Amino acid sequence: MTGKKRDTKKICLDVLYDIAGGTLYAAGIYTFAKNAEFAPGGVSGFALILNHLSGLPVGTTTLLLNIPLIAVSYKLVGKRFLMKSAVSMLVSNIILDGIFPFTPAYTGSPFLAALYAGVFLGTGMTLFYMRGSSSGGIDFLALSIKKKKPHLSIGTLIMLIDLVIILLGWPVFGNVDAVLYGVASTFVCTVVIDKVLYGTGAGSLAIIITGKGKETAERIGEINRRGTTAIQALGTYTNTRKDVLLCACSKSQAYAVKNVVHEVDPCAFLMFTETSEVYGEGFRENTP
Repeated sequence: MTGKKRDTKKICLDVLYDIAGGTLYAAGIYTFAKNAEFAPGGVSGFALILNHLSGLPVGTTTLLLNIPLIAVSYKLVGKRFLMKSAVSMLVSNIILDGIFPFTPAYTGSPFLAALYAGVFLGTGMTLFYMRGSSSGGIDFLALSIKKKKPHLSIGTLIMLIDLVIILLGWPVFGNVDAVLYGVASTFVCTVVIDKVLYGTGAGSLAIIITGKGKETAERIGEINRRGTTAIQALGTYTNTRKDVLLCACSKSQAYAVKNVVHEVDPCAFLMFTETSEVYGEGFRENTP
């Protein structure tokens, strides 16, 4: 594939992801959150509050609120990321104001609306992230604050800003339940992002320290065709040679690996650690 064709394909994929992500994002905001009268975190949540108070269009308000945030953070996020995010925001807000006001809104349980809003928002944002883009807003503001206060965690900053916006829903919507729904929606959104971005390739890494490395590796190979990697090590406490086995396995295989190790060597030292992504044979394909 030539460079020009590759670039064209990449642009087409970016546009498709923006449309799909924008549609899901707009559904989360307009179809579920707006009618249930709660504000999820983020700039869109604040735009919902302003919409409730003044009737301003949610999409246009979100876009306008993002402009000063972009202005103060453009040096931090980089031109490429900023341009792609601007396109994603524009597509999302056109869909939000131009299409979804003419679609039916969910009128069922507000709590279910909060859960569905979190799922749709999280999935939409994930599609943006997968193409190196963003829905803007709080991410940009957090980066700006981080520059002034480098010791602060970006994750903590985003959480605190989201919490302030969610709490504003209490006096605006006149119901403490608006806060609870906002928290639930934001929590679900975060879980969806983590699971979609990392969960599909997640696994466990077993670290096994044993004096019976060969036998243990052979038994593990019976249940895990990817086998293990062995490293020679020295136990500084006992001053004896040990084998350190590294075994990447799915979470469903972790229990079986544990049983096999203890059957071969009851004195083996065994640790399991979570891995957000595992590439290679039997897991996710390692593509450039």
